[in-house]
Amino acid sequence: MSNFTIYPAIDMRGGKCVRLVQGDYSKETVYGDSPLDMAKVFANDGAQWIHMVDLDGAKKGARVNDSHVLLVKKELNVSVQIGGGIRTEEDVAFYLENGIDRVILGSAAISNPQFVKDMLQKYGEKIAIGIDARDGYVATEGWVETSTIKATELGKKLAAEGAKTFIFTDIATDGMLSGPNVEAVRELAEVTKANVIASGGVSSLADLKDLSVYGESGIEGAIVGKALYTEQFTVKEALKEVEK
Repeated sequence: MSNFTIYPAIDMRGGKCVRLVQGDYSKETVYGDSPLDMAKVFANDGAQWIHMVDLDGAKKGARVNDSHVLLVKKELNVSVQIGGGIRTEEDVAFYLENGIDRVILGSAAISNPQFVKDMLQKYGEKIAIGIDARDGYVATEGWVETSTIKATELGKKLAAEGAKTFIFTDIATDGMLSGPNVEAVRELAEVTKANVIASGGVSSLADLKDLSVYGESGIEGAIVGKALYTEQFTVKEALKEVEK
């Protein structure tokens, strides 16, 4: 039995399920009117986790689609992780107190490091750190800005402060169905000695196989979005592939 987790992604904008290409809000495809209905499909296919992103929240810097997140948790027997627009302890507590399993902090790791450090100390494993990188450097604020900090440096620092789970997105591959940047994911797992979830670029069952081989090295799972929506494969097929 594999410990490699498949995280089907539900990105929400205006209450609908959408996908963006490389985080570009002008390159949006709507895949469904109901995040709950989409999550049901994934759960029925065997998904144990659902990865949800509040795109409106990420842009606004405040929770926008939170009611959809809570509905998925309430209605389905799945674990849920949420990112996007989580900037305050009140936001973190809101989700965790309402049963959400993991909260993802992203841009705040650069813009408000003390806040992230405090949340890690207070909530431990219920906090995941989203690191989005462009050419190895951390991108922030919905990928609009690129910082001068290397993804591996930031990862190391946060692992020292207690981060146990990282979600690593290579922006060049996101929404492109071009294959994940396995090397970069592996490197982050190596330097942080933490669990790293790969995000971006998964286009085939072979990509999942390539990542799951490094389960022992810290690559804990993969977030899959566009490949599921464009029916390259199903959650059921993905789970079967990584269990081989």
